[in-house]
Amino acid sequence: MASHLDSGLFGLKKLDGSVQHRFIVPVKKINTGQDVSTFLVSRAYHDLMTFLMQLNKAMFPHYPEDSRSDQRTAQVFETNTPLVSLSETILELQGLLRALGEIIDEIPLDTGPRRFGNVSFRKWHAHVENRGDALLHQFLPSQVCSFNHEPDSDPLLELRAYFLGSFGSPQRLDYGTGHELSFLAFLACIWKLGGFPSSRPGGVEREIVLGLIEPYLALIRRLILTYTLEPAGSHGVWGLDDHSFIPYVFGSAQYGPPITDLDQVPTEGSLVGSPDPASVTKAAFVEKERTTNMYFGAIGFIYDVKKGPFWEHSPTLYDISGVRAGWAKINKGMVKMYNVEVLSKFPVVQHFPFGSLFSWDRDADAIEPPTSVHSSSQPTRESAASVSISSASMRYPAQEGTQVPWASSRTIHTEAIGGTQAPWATGQSTSIAANSKLVEAGSNPVRRAGSSSHRSIETAAKHANMLLMRSPGTSTSDTDSHIASLLQPTKAP
Repeated sequence: MASHLDSGLFGLKKLDGSVQHRFIVPVKKINTGQDVSTFLVSRAYHDLMTFLMQLNKAMFPHYPEDSRSDQRTAQVFETNTPLVSLSETILELQGLLRALGEIIDEIPLDTGPRRFGNVSFRKWHAHVENRGDALLHQFLPSQVCSFNHEPDSDPLLELRAYFLGSFGSPQRLDYGTGHELSFLAFLACIWKLGGFPSSRPGGVEREIVLGLIEPYLALIRRLILTYTLEPAGSHGVWGLDDHSFIPYVFGSAQYGPPITDLDQVPTEGSLVGSPDPASVTKAAFVEKERTTNMYFGAIGFIYDVKKGPFWEHSPTLYDISGVRAGWAKINKGMVKMYNVEVLSKFPVVQHFPFGSLFSWDRDADAIEPPTSVHSSSQPTRESAASVSISSASMRYPAQEGTQVPWASSRTIHTEAIGGTQAPWATGQSTSIAANSKLVEAGSNPVRRAGSSSHRSIETAAKHANMLLMRSPGTSTSDTDSHIASLLQPTKAP
């Protein structure tokens, strides 16, 4: 199970600074689909999910501890909210992100013909790599860079790998959720080394999300627009988003129902006055909300780079907009989907390196994940052997998409269908053929109830739940609560 912080509350475990630690250069371990199954029972996987869930809970609106139960006003943590004051550590790390943005201004765009991204991105990345150690020494907390370590060992051996892996591939000129995962790991490394100051429960986590992850996403969007970076490992139109995932997790939490530090993470309901999820189809409303909410911020960037009907270029997000059980329901599904579509997919995690801070060693409390359609479709060692690994710029073949595990529990059908969809709400899905006729007639697309694609979503939900099982004989309802249980605090002795 989960580790605990010194305060007695659940969280990602910090290293003991009184003991010398041996840092090692992180190396690639995931070479085939079978290795993904090993990753899912590793300490690295446990730590990544723990940190994600820790940040996720902090972004739900909170009731102040000293407020009376009959006179409570929830604190809502919007983007750029004055309710979250940033520590000196967060402000220094913001300087690191600003320095990376300044390097963009130093690299003129290549004007030659190109099919994909602008090759000047390779120059930008090379500048970052050359200056990387100096930038990290300049902006990281001193206790991180000087953490008690064995001779011939240095924290930067590991921090450097996750930092440089956070900004896209200079070979493929692309950016995707694997790079976003690397930045999450970079922040988790700083956490493990005691770089973030202690505060009341959830306080520093909110600083990390709003003070570092949100500015990081702004930098990434600038890189994408400046150098026209391609999506990495995208599922195409049926993916959630071409480039990012975590803003949908934290953004949906921002609109969730208020909780206290000791409450469980809710799975239904919304903050009073929060917008209807269907508002994502209204460009003017999205433009208004994108500055205060991370979910709408990500949707707003889609409007910046894509044209045409929303249901057509973003059908998965369109289907999510039909949810009627509230933003907490969306948040629960986003966490499940992140586990399945990011952490469980070979094309996404194949480049993630493992060292001492994110260890390939088996998690003592983990069990082997059950076989699923996802694991069976992963590349094998035999198929990998036939691929030339010397071609660094070659994209790995896209894997079959996984639909979203939002659907409520019903009888599961297994009819084969073409394509993938992600209807979150019970009995709602999008029919492309029907929608095209409606568009010709000048009508808006309608989410149809009871389609075979929705039933197949429930099948995918079953597989997603199976991936989250941690002990034999766990029921579907038990696995639904597994992720939420990661966030349950324990009282200090």
